[in-house]
Amino acid sequence: MIAAPWSRLIRGIGLGQYPIDYDPAIAGHIRTNFDLIAEKVPRSTSYPHFCRALAEFVLQVVDPAAEADEVGTAQSVTSLLDVARAESNPYFRAMAGSLVLDTFAKLGLDLSLLVDGELDFPAEVLAALDEIAPDQIADENRGRHGDYERLSASSNVFLAIGQVGLRDRLVTDDRNRIVEALNLLENIPAPYFRGRSGSMFLSVVALLGYEEYIFDGDRDYMKETLEYLTRADELGIFPSFPNEIPTPWMKAYPLLTMLNAIALSGRAEYLNTPIDWLAEARTLLDQVGWEHRVHMSQYYIIALYNLGRLGDELPDMDAYMRDVASVLDLADPGANFFPDGISYPYIIEVAMLTGRMDLIPDEALARMVDALRNFDSGIDRANNAFPVSYALNVLGEIDEAELIFTPRDHYDGKSALEWVIDNISEGGEEEQLRLYMIPHALVSYALRMRGAQAPETELFRGFRYRLAVA
Repeated sequence: MIAAPWSRLIRGIGLGQYPIDYDPAIAGHIRTNFDLIAEKVPRSTSYPHFCRALAEFVLQVVDPAAEADEVGTAQSVTSLLDVARAESNPYFRAMAGSLVLDTFAKLGLDLSLLVDGELDFPAEVLAALDEIAPDQIADENRGRHGDYERLSASSNVFLAIGQVGLRDRLVTDDRNRIVEALNLLENIPAPYFRGRSGSMFLSVVALLGYEEYIFDGDRDYMKETLEYLTRADELGIFPSFPNEIPTPWMKAYPLLTMLNAIALSGRAEYLNTPIDWLAEARTLLDQVGWEHRVHMSQYYIIALYNLGRLGDELPDMDAYMRDVASVLDLADPGANFFPDGISYPYIIEVAMLTGRMDLIPDEALARMVDALRNFDSGIDRANNAFPVSYALNVLGEIDEAELIFTPRDHYDGKSALEWVIDNISEGGEEEQLRLYMIPHALVSYALRMRGAQAPETELFRGFRYRLAVA
């Protein structure tokens, strides 16, 4: 459901995937790099400081050598909630609250620390959604976002609420938050953004067991969203990127994420509503060169797998993955943040997920790490955190994080991550809010160390992809 790094590192949904055992050396690296970030970023930029507090809380809980201390844990929770509340931006405050709830679910902590007679932190997190205004994202896509940010935050919050077993709060006699959020879809003008944010939200609603509100009320929100994607050329509201991106890419991306939403819904008929979407995906992807297509290969494979269509659509997975891996020789991971800068992490992660790490040579890993120095040109500092966080994330997933955490000659005896943080602009002014992606990668790594045998949360344990096993 949350396979790609975009959802995790940008939106903070699904941090801590692929649990591993506690590693004191990695814990030390996480703390050291958060200390370095804290020195560079003022307290007024509160979200990275929240992430630091959350990571420290997680590391204390998961450390098997730490003695149980109920009073100390309660005090730590109080301090953590205060840091989360200090975020003035309602979108980031909602995301911070969601991460706290998700952390409690994944660590199996007592919910009474968040909800008791005087405290109701989940209610505070839900309330933050109402403060998120449309078109507040400061990038080159002004006028194309609408309620994109609020709907994306709703995915975070609703999933987190479900993770801690409070899904009934989303639909009450006084308010149906599910339908309210579904109605936000029509306020997102760009098909690209409507499909991308809508797919995650529709997936969350299906996971929570509220799919009747998607399909069986006065409106069919899945059908409406899919039909809107067919109007992309007619509407001509395509997103803007710092580098030129092929139009078929901008049409394929939201479609592939919607395919996974269909998989979560378990309703195969929507694969042909109103057109044959698998055929459309093939057509669009064939129009996109591999240097751009690799960014969507993971979405494509995961969606097809969850739909039970992987063998039909990609009968020769070995050949497909060789094409994906061939981009390692085509892309310069230090040329730009996108598309080249994040191509390597996507290639490596999809190789990991498909069991084809033999296609990833050690030289490619070193090339990716050493390329991080090239992003100090100052041309696009606001987006530098993309390749850095993606590289950190995937190296942790394949147990190669020492490459980015330990000193390298290429970085004058510093680690690659230390060098990157040391070269953050004064106060993080040029990187601005997107700097938070690196803290997200560090928090995710900390949360993974809850134990290799850590169980899925109850919400996910009870879910099955019906089409995948049909």
